Amino acid sequence: MTVTDIARQVDGAIVAAPGAADTGVRGGYASDLLSDVMANAQDGDVWITLQKHVNIVAVAQLKNLAAIVIVNGRQAEAETLARASEHGIAIVATRLSAFEAAGRLYELGVRGRTVS
Repeated sequence: MTVTDIARQVDGAIVAAPGAADTGVRGGYASDLLSDVMANAQDGDVWITLQKHVNIVAVAQLKNLAAIVIVNGRQAEAETLARASEHGIAIVATRLSAFEAAGRLYELGVRGRTVS
């Protein structure tokens, strides 16, 4: 499963780093606390959040995440989009809530992984 599949499932659009559209997704994580994501997300996860500031890109890089899904119709800041594109971190924007997006990704087969 790829970032393109994820975007399609959440009725979203890849708004940053379209070159990362074929990146494989291994699992998923949903949180709005950056420290929680840093502690618990895993390599290859897609991260569901309502955060839109540039720090989300740094967290995604640190954790080697497959993509960030920004929910609730929120628009990532220009600096966030630029930094994500620069570092090849795909950002998907959707109007869905985090709950609905997570449910749809679960239906697609994306699973959370045990937190260590």
